[in-house]
Amino acid sequence: MTTALAPTGVSALARITAAPDGRGGTALPLRSGEGPFALRRTRSADPSCARVTLVGAMSAPLGGDRLAIETVVEPGAALRVDGSAATLALPGRTAEPARYDVRLDVGEGGRLHWLPEPLISVRGSELHQSIRAELAPGARLVLRDEQVLGRAGEEPGRLGSRLTVYRAGRPLLDQRLDFGPGAPGWDGGAVLGGHRAVGQLLVVDPALEDAPAAPRVLGETAAVTPLAGPAVLVTAVAPDALCLRRVLDEALTSLSW
Repeated sequence: MTTALAPTGVSALARITAAPDGRGGTALPLRSGEGPFALRRTRSADPSCARVTLVGAMSAPLGGDRLAIETVVEPGAALRVDGSAATLALPGRTAEPARYDVRLDVGEGGRLHWLPEPLISVRGSELHQSIRAELAPGARLVLRDEQVLGRAGEEPGRLGSRLTVYRAGRPLLDQRLDFGPGAPGWDGGAVLGGHRAVGQLLVVDPALEDAPAAPRVLGETAAVTPLAGPAVLVTAVAPDALCLRRVLDEALTSLSW
């Protein structure tokens, strides 16, 4: 598939496949990116785990863009995907919203850390983001999703985000967030309470079946919630991206995975 400039924007797809290399490590038989997606294999601290860093090759997503990432972790493989910089959702030449779709598939005994940098909703932009994960019963997943509403001193654009996770074909989590101009009550006390950064940290691990995490509050603006399955969800709001990352990093350390 090649990058296309549609009447309403750019259409681009990135694909990653991780597979066991037969020597206790993980190979990357497929690593392809188009348009704004440059995929770099980078050094991993874990010799069993491959690491890919998403590098922005151009400004995106802009209004009207259609971007997608498909990641497959085959049974027994381990992959970490992170980013080199935040993603900025920007207004484009069209009033059409942009779409950014992420699809994650993790096979039996596979392990995926999906840890991109934050998504920043810039004034005048409109983005619909979706993340869908399909997990085998013995798969493990750490997923971080962070949104920052506007740059410093700036009102945000419109941002809708949906996170859907299935394990063994059954729904584990289906969550939708909607922020910015036109979204009812998004900045009220029941939602963000004046904060401008919001994030989720999801950990799915079969070990949680025997030792589930306990629900608890983290500071004044974050909470740990066990899910109906071997999983735990941390949700947090914060005044800025730095504070949000600190909260989510502390939560991940406390979960010891």
